[in-house]
Amino acid sequence: MSKTQILIVEDDVTLSDQIAQLLQSRGIQTRQEYDGNAGLEAVLEVNFDLVLLDILLPSLNGLSLLNQLRQVKQTPVMMITASGAEQERIEGYRKGADDYLPKPFNFTEMMLRIDALLRRSKSASDVTVQKSEITTGSLYLNRIGQFTRYHNTVLDFTPIQFKLLWMLVENKGETLSKAFLYHSVLNKPFSRYDRSLDMHLSRVRKKLVEAGMPSERMVTVHGQGYCFHEK
Repeated sequence: MSKTQILIVEDDVTLSDQIAQLLQSRGIQTRQEYDGNAGLEAVLEVNFDLVLLDILLPSLNGLSLLNQLRQVKQTPVMMITASGAEQERIEGYRKGADDYLPKPFNFTEMMLRIDALLRRSKSASDVTVQKSEITTGSLYLNRIGQFTRYHNTVLDFTPIQFKLLWMLVENKGETLSKAFLYHSVLNKPFSRYDRSLDMHLSRVRKKLVEAGMPSERMVTVHGQGYCFHEK
C-alpha cells in the first residue's frame, strides 16, 4: 500500500521544515514548495492525499491556487491563515477549502485535523457537478454542443480552443496560470519552451475580436498567465 503524500505550500522555510519533519516522523511522505506557482504545478502533477496551503504566498496567493485547483481536482486542502483573518477563511471555504488552521497553531491539533481530513477523504466520493452553459455580457457558451456566440455571430472553435475559452470565462477576473491551463486544457505538463497554449489563445482572441469583442477583455498577465475580464 502506497504511503500518504502531503504537499506543504508555505513560504516560511522554518515552519515548512517543522511541519515536514513532524509528518515524516509519522511515516508520511512530504513535498515542500515555497511559492504559489510552484505549489500549483506540483499539485496538478501529483495526486497528493492532502495539501497544507498558506494563503499569503509569493507569485500566486493561496486562494487563487485553490480556485484553480478546484477546476480539475478535489484534493483535500487545509488552509493556513493568519490568526483573526476571518474574511480569508470565509473566502477559502467558498473556493473549496476543507479546513483551516490559524497561525500560530499547536502541532498536536494540526495532526488531529490532518488525520480527520484524511479519514474523510478516503470515504468520500469525488463527484463534481459541472454547469453546461455560461453567459457573460454578449458572450454565450454551451459546453454540451461546443457552441459559442458573441452578439449574433456564431464562432467556430476547435475543441481545445473552446475548452480554453470556457476555462477562462468560467473563472473571469481570475488570472489562470499557464501551468494550470496546460494541465486542464492541453492535458500535458507545462513547458516554458512550448508555445502551443499561446498559439491557441491568440486564435481564440482573434476570432472574438473579429466578432466585435474588445481585445482588452482577454489579456496576457506578464509572468503569470491569462485572464478574461467581464467588461
